[in-house]
Amino acid sequence: MVDRIDRQVEFSGTKQVPENLAINVKTLNQYLAAHVPGFSEILELKQFKGGQSNPTYLVTTACGRYVLRRKPPGNLLPSAHAVDREFRVISALYEQGFPVPRAYIYCEDETIAGTAYYLMEFKDGPVMWEPHLPEATIDQRRAIYQAMNTTIAQLHLIDIDKAGLGNFGRPNQYVARQIKRWSGQYRQSTANEISEMSALMEWLPDVIPAEEKATLVHGDFRLDNLILTPDKTGIAAVLDWELSTLGDPLADFTYHLMQWKMPPSKTGAGTGSLTDHDLEALGIPDLETYVEHYCQQTGRANIENLNFYFAYNFFRLAAILQGIVGRVRDGTATNAHASAMATRVPPLAKCAWQYAVLAGAGS
Repeated sequence: MVDRIDRQVEFSGTKQVPENLAINVKTLNQYLAAHVPGFSEILELKQFKGGQSNPTYLVTTACGRYVLRRKPPGNLLPSAHAVDREFRVISALYEQGFPVPRAYIYCEDETIAGTAYYLMEFKDGPVMWEPHLPEATIDQRRAIYQAMNTTIAQLHLIDIDKAGLGNFGRPNQYVARQIKRWSGQYRQSTANEISEMSALMEWLPDVIPAEEKATLVHGDFRLDNLILTPDKTGIAAVLDWELSTLGDPLADFTYHLMQWKMPPSKTGAGTGSLTDHDLEALGIPDLETYVEHYCQQTGRANIENLNFYFAYNFFRLAAILQGIVGRVRDGTATNAHASAMATRVPPLAKCAWQYAVLAGAGS
């Protein structure tokens, strides 16, 4: 019997930096003091406990706090851990007034911190790891879900040319490219093939709906990638832009919808779920109401092909988590509970195939 972890406790706050992710503080201090105006002596360097991909550090200095985000060391999957793209997109969005931290500097010189990294502003506020928000009031839950909806709609309405992001990615065939990318990375990361994943990799490429005009997409927009305002009623910052690019906004939004349909985890690992919660009692909108709100804000009548998008997104998430399992195998995982992700891949694959069947697979 595997003990269930408390996600809020296990993933909140900081921890001592493990030896394999240590940074030479003296070297880092010298570089940042020379390149970041007002930067002063580093007093403490700790690692944030949350996150599965790019190691992220709290940098406490004599004049304030910063956040450093870097590539992990070791053998990495192709195109993964793109901290340079993160730095570019949050720099552009900050100028547009979108809620992201201010980015100060990107450094690709691996002699400074061991791998490429960037330094950004520290935004103070809670990160909530359970989508049913047990530590919030009913009014706070309503406000948070409204703010999440408004924020992702705002992202998809950004003028990418005005923001200087018109060439941030290829605007066409986003879903097709995502299926190809994550199929390849899944195959590189897995030792035991899952039958549902094999079936999805065969079915998905042939049934992709016509895509909307490309917008900026986050790629991993969910509650625990947001910093809330201290009063827990708004969004102070959107984090973790590693998977951002130009693409289909409906694929991005329906990824965000998975928390309503997520298979619950017996261990607490993986992604939080609203399944089996009384949403009305909690003050959290049901799926249909949440979708309607997004459509109103973005000028859509509805979202067609929802079953396809759920099949695609659950497949994609299963492949992403399998990549984390692969990093455990290779010794580059950054989260203490990363190995527990192995138990999440089969139920996600099964869920994806169930939606594929609803969308017509096998008929």
